[in-house]
Amino acid sequence: MTTSWREPAAPEGHLVRRGRQAFLRLTTLGFPPHFQIIQFPNLPLITAFGAGLASHVVAAAGRPYLTSVSYLAMTVWAYEELVHGSNWFRRVLGIAFLVIITIRVGRLG
Repeated sequence: MTTSWREPAAPEGHLVRRGRQAFLRLTTLGFPPHFQIIQFPNLPLITAFGAGLASHVVAAAGRPYLTSVSYLAMTVWAYEELVHGSNWFRRVLGIAFLVIITIRVGRLG
C-alpha cells in the first residue's frame, strides 16, 4: 500500500473566499489603530484612482467614460465614509468629498 504525499487541491470557492477575507482584513488596517485617519484604500477608492489614472493614458474617445467611472467610484467611497465611517473624521472626510465631487461635476456641464 503506497501513501501519496500530495495534498488534495483546495476547491476554487475556498480560494476565492480566503482571498476575499484577506482583502477585507487588509482594507481594515489603519493608523492610528483606535482613531483611524489613514487606512488602506478599499475597492471603490482603488477603482476611482485606477480609472482616473487610466483616463490620462487612453485616447480621447474613452476619456469621458473613464472619468465618469472615476467620479462614480469616488462618490460611492465618499458615501460609504459618510454613512459607515469608523470615526467623526472619516465621516467629515466623506461629506467633504461629496461636496467636492458635486462641484466638480457641476463645472463639467
